[in-house]
Amino acid sequence: MSKVAHLTQITGAVSELTAASLLMTQLGYEVSKPLVDECYDLLARDPVNGDYHRIQVKTLRVRADRDNALVVYARKGNGTAYTEDEVDYIIGVDGNHAYMFECTGLTEYWSTETSAKTRWLRLATTTLEAVI
Repeated sequence: MSKVAHLTQITGAVSELTAASLLMTQLGYEVSKPLVDECYDLLARDPVNGDYHRIQVKTLRVRADRDNALVVYARKGNGTAYTEDEVDYIIGVDGNHAYMFECTGLTEYWSTETSAKTRWLRLATTTLEAVI
């Protein structure tokens, strides 16, 4: 009998692949995935200055009960927040688009669509961007 991955594992893997794809196509970053478990999901190299950034990927949720607020829950498996010493950026993925922002040690990051335009970097495929 084959073992099927849990839905949350599948969702996480798809989010990581989406984030990696957007980093490469939208920002021109080189993207690597650690071979062993780390606090971060991806390592991305900035093509302009050559700096490497540790990136944690999470699912972005739109809270209809909170005027469509955007929220990214950024907790580790033990419930604690990622720190600036562990992760440089967090990418919240929703479908084929994502928002990237600095890790500041919070367990939750909230924004409105309007404030996200100035506080967070939106990454999206060009076809999806035209639809939204």
